[in-house]
Amino acid sequence: MGLFDIFNCGNKMDINQAVADMEDGTILLDVREPEEYNSGHIPGSINTPVSHPASLLEIVPDRDTKVFVYCRSGSRSGRAQRFLKKNGFSNVVNIGGIRDYKGPLER
Repeated sequence: MGLFDIFNCGNKMDINQAVADMEDGTILLDVREPEEYNSGHIPGSINTPVSHPASLLEIVPDRDTKVFVYCRSGSRSGRAQRFLKKNGFSNVVNIGGIRDYKGPLER
């Protein structure tokens, strides 16, 4: 059992592989706070903090859209994943934490 299993973060995949394999139409959500997002984020990601769960529902109107969520370590993105699934989203994947991301960042 890994550390994230303790926090029940849901299914998680490698962030680098997920970003490399993103398909057209996939939405990439960064669920960190705005200050964290502004310090560096994955290009093309949308910031919507998990601390404001209603905003998660507004970003993705189609509940069948493929959604990748990430945060700093994978914990908050696990919470966002569970929240979205409880609200009818069928294709949400926790891709973990940006601290493991090896690609370019936008600021």
